[in-house]
Amino acid sequence: MRGEEHLRGLHAAGAPLVYAVWHGLLLVPLWHRRGRGIALLVSGHRDGTRLAGAARRWGYRIVSGSSTRGGVAGLKAVVRDLAQGGEAAFTPDGPRGPARVAKGGAVAAAQHGGAFLVPVAAAASAAWRAGSWDSFMVPRPFSRVRIVYGEPFRVARGAGGLTEGRRRLEAELHRAEEWAQCAS
Repeated sequence: MRGEEHLRGLHAAGAPLVYAVWHGLLLVPLWHRRGRGIALLVSGHRDGTRLAGAARRWGYRIVSGSSTRGGVAGLKAVVRDLAQGGEAAFTPDGPRGPARVAKGGAVAAAQHGGAFLVPVAAAASAAWRAGSWDSFMVPRPFSRVRIVYGEPFRVARGAGGLTEGRRRLEAELHRAEEWAQCAS
């Protein structure tokens, strides 16, 4: 685990958080943050409904919506939750990619909900990779797994803030992924 210290003070202060992780690296952080009632924005697509079922069992609150279906309503629901000090999780390159290119949903949620944006990455010393667009990672049994929480940041107001926030999130996610891979 690296960077969890960034979260302690924010949790103690009751600050709203938006976790962002690449779609293909979602499984490990999803398991690690289970049981905390985090809102998870999930696509209505077939893969999304499978993810929603598992995440619900792991203690996540499911909000339906994606960049292609029901995104505005889903984003509004997440923003309402964040405004009350909640936490949410996004895959900024989901639901269909392109892989490791951030879209604006997580950034918009953080901006409008007054939340800190937290880049998250994971790596495993041995893993299976799906042949999908995102090379979805499933750690092999007994592999060493590392999760990296990057430094949380706020998104400035306005369209310029959204543009800069999306750019920074993408760069920070790439950096966190590099750190995670170095020690796995």
